[in-house]
Parts: sequence; C-alpha cells; structure tokens
Amino acid sequence: MRGRAWLKGVMAAAIVSAGALASAQVVGSVNGSALGAMAFHEDSRSAFLQHQAGQGDADLALASRALAFSTTTNVQRLAELGVVAADWAQQLPHHAAPTISPVVFIVRAGNPRGVHDWADLVRRDVALVLSNPKHCNTGRYAYFGAWGSVLDAGGSAAQAEDFVAALFGQAQLVARSEREAVSAFAAGGAGDVLVAFESEIPAIRARSGAQALQVVYPPVSVAAENAVALSSNDAGASRLAKAYLDYLYSDEAQEIAARHYLRPRSAAVLARHADRYQALKLFSVQQHFGSLERASREHFADGGRFDQLYAPRSEQWAARAKERAAAL
Repeated sequence: MRGRAWLKGVMAAAIVSAGALASAQVVGSVNGSALGAMAFHEDSRSAFLQHQAGQGDADLALASRALAFSTTTNVQRLAELGVVAADWAQQLPHHAAPTISPVVFIVRAGNPRGVHDWADLVRRDVALVLSNPKHCNTGRYAYFGAWGSVLDAGGSAAQAEDFVAALFGQAQLVARSEREAVSAFAAGGAGDVLVAFESEIPAIRARSGAQALQVVYPPVSVAAENAVALSSNDAGASRLAKAYLDYLYSDEAQEIAARHYLRPRSAAVLARHADRYQALKLFSVQQHFGSLERASREHFADGGRFDQLYAPRSEQWAARAKERAAAL
C-alpha cells in the first residue's frame, strides 16, 4: 500500500503526459533547480513539437510517457517497481541525464571572507548556511561534495567523515529545506556562504532583492544528474516520447537548458556559455559512493552516518527559529 501511494504521488508529479508532453516537474528540490528544470522542459517540449508538425493528434495520443527528475533516486525506485526499464540509465547518453547541476558556493558581493575551496567553509571566521541532507537534495549534495573533495585530494574515508562532521557541526544554520536555507541567507542576511546548486542561482539572486551576491566555484565539486527515463507502459506507442528524450541531447535543446541554468552536456554548447558556466573538475556520486541509492541508504537513513556525525547545536536551532519568526 505504501509503495503504491508513493508511486501515485511521484507519477503525478513527474510524468510528461502522453498526449500533450506536458511540462516535466523535477522531484526533490523546491527552489530554482526545480523552477529552472520545469521551464527547460516546457520550452524544450514546445520546440520539439514544432518539429512534429507532420504528426497528427492520433500519434501524439499514442505517445508513451517520459519522466524527469532532479536526481536518479526516484527513477531507480520506479525501475524497481517496473514502471521504467531496469536498464533505464543505459538507454540514453550520460547515464540518461541530459543536464547536470554542480554544487557551488554563494557569497556576499566581493567575497569578503575570501572563500575559494571546501576547506574554507570550516574556518572559524566563516558563517555557513546549509540545508539538511536527510530532507533535501541540496543538503545531500553539499554532503557528497564535501566528502568527495577530501577523497579527491587523496584523503581517507575517516578524514572525509571528520571534515563533513566539522562542516555541519559548526554551520551557523542547517535548515530543514532548501527554501528555508535560501530565505535565511538571501533575504534574512544569515551567513557568509550558502552551499547551493548552480541551477538555483537565478532564484537565489531574485530572493536577495537589492543585496549583491556572487558565485564561487570550488576547484572540485559534485554534480547532480538531472535524469530522464521512458515509462515501460504502452511500449508499442512510445516513439514520440523516446524522440523527445533523444531531442534533449540535441544542441537546440541544450541551448534551451543553458538559458535556464542547467549545465548542458554538449561541449560545444557549454563552450558558447563559458561566461556563465565556469570550468571546474566534477565528480559524480557514483565515483565516490557507488550509487546515489546506496549512498542515501548508508548516510541518510535514520541512524545512518549523518545521524552519527551530526547533532544540532542550540545556536543552530535558535538561528532557525529566528528565521522562521521573521518569515511569519
């Protein structure tokens, strides 16, 4: 029963519907990354359908379903339930993710604290704002990025755990959601640094009002894969939906993605937007954690590694309560 209820909710949120290829909604993030992805799929859908002028309504009605998510976890869950193929990640290029969203640092104008790398985030003079990885993707990928930055530099798993414990342990605020973290930093003035997805930059800047912010790209970071998959239902009528997913890798669709702050996979398109997408070394969750699903179970399940290394301090709860009161 619980699995069916989860499936019903996820499918309602994420399906690109058969007849109309309605805009996809990214599951898991509630800020700019979701808004940007929704806008990307709406605009790419419109552009794609312009190329389908020769197809009648009957063909559109027969089209199968295309699914889009901010990360691979929910797609894998659908595969376990038989909604998408078990090998969905091999059916399209780049692990079935036509775009990615790296983790970056948002700082105040001029970067007054001189933050440049992950190690700077645990300096005592830096007030950090994070979101809780047990509840949202931004916090989860901040955790992965911090942990992986230690491993990438040749550190051990024990050193990575110590670093992540310090990162979350001395943060000024570990918010329950991305929305709370963004509101506290951009609107409430909390902290010197907000760890966020690159795709959230427009929404964060819009939330900041007159406050000037800038983006810092660490030398190495983690990238969330914005996954897509084809529903296994109505396999005989899936041509249009499959064509749409293939289209997402075209330079035309990749240009649309770039406009919405989703980092394109196309090297040519990425090069044309080098002023927006600064080069940095990226690693995937799979490289350091095996898979997103495995890492989520090990680190973020109740009693997992995150619970073992993080206990909120009273001032963190006080900062969160103050932010909540200001928002009322």
